[in-house]
Amino acid sequence: MTSARQTGEGVFFDFSGRTKLRITGNDRVRFLNGQITNDVRKATESVATEACVLNAKGKLTADIFLSAASDCFWVDADPDLRKALPARIERYIIADDVQIDDVTDRFSIFHVLSGAAPDVADCQRILSTRRFAETGWDIWADSEFHDAVSQQLSSMFRFFDGASAEILRIEHGIPRWGRELTEEIIPVEANLEEHTIDYEKGCYIGQEVISRIKMSGQTNKRLCGLISLHDTPLRAGMKLASTSANGRQVGWITSATRSERLGKEIALGFVKRGFNISGTTLDAVVGDEDSGAQVPIHAEVVPLPFV
Repeated sequence: MTSARQTGEGVFFDFSGRTKLRITGNDRVRFLNGQITNDVRKATESVATEACVLNAKGKLTADIFLSAASDCFWVDADPDLRKALPARIERYIIADDVQIDDVTDRFSIFHVLSGAAPDVADCQRILSTRRFAETGWDIWADSEFHDAVSQQLSSMFRFFDGASAEILRIEHGIPRWGRELTEEIIPVEANLEEHTIDYEKGCYIGQEVISRIKMSGQTNKRLCGLISLHDTPLRAGMKLASTSANGRQVGWITSATRSERLGKEIALGFVKRGFNISGTTLDAVVGDEDSGAQVPIHAEVVPLPFV
């Protein structure tokens, strides 16, 4: 697989299943700035920004994309967060003039990787959005025009289905909700700080933890790339052990695939501090590494993104 930039050919994805919220009310800017890690003022009618929603311990409850309109904010997040995300936000609405509407079924979202914004009829909004390693374009359309918009995009770009999108995501080292991103992970551990955290903005839920990590410059673990040294497939859920630590578990694999572009078996995984230095060799095993019934797969820690 090659990227849109390498081939000179655009590609598109159908992300219509994502959770979609419309947030209105006179207090929406102040309120949202107290809930997310990024500055809501970066979100405009033409540019979406990525942010995290945290709990008081600085751990993730959602990873979102936020854009603005004259009278509201639009939010999209992983499909699995359709119930949990509105509930988490509404929990902090006390005397605020803020309303949250679930518009998941009303709209479709397509994402296009191309050098210029596509000219598409029947769309509500086109936004500059960075969902992969390179900036692309989000197309929001009424659900009734889903098939019409998809056909228009198919005439101009190559379609990447869910499996192809997953390979591209892993190659680019992009964390995903339910895999790398869970309620046990702090955004910095998943390499999200560059695009999702504004250290100059006002207070928000979980900020104290994020600020302490910035001051110390250290995390207990980090999301890393892993390459199978003997081309043996890696699998999500495998534990990572270190021979230099007497076989002790030092991490785990969250996503894995074969990259035809690299000609290698690759994976994403969290590795503890002291063992996540590039070039370190770890042993990937299934289940209980103390059982003695497994042949470990040797994997090398590499920087992200892979490509």
